[in-house]
Amino acid sequence: MFGLGALGKLLILLGVLLLLMGVLLLVGEKIPWIGKLPGDILIQKGRFTFYFPLATSILISIALTLLLILLRK
Repeated sequence: MFGLGALGKLLILLGVLLLLMGVLLLVGEKIPWIGKLPGDILIQKGRFTFYFPLATSILISIALTLLLILLRK
């Protein structure tokens, strides 16, 4: 199905994506608005806290989609 060249390119792409995610995790704490956008869901009841960064996830998804579109061309 996939040749060795295609598999190699896929592994390199996955490695680059993992590297970018690692950098984002390290630098993300220093960017004050990441995770605190309007649309991020935060529910606190007593000792229970539920947090779902919906708007942040959408923003990151759009950014990665645009980046991958640019890299394909």
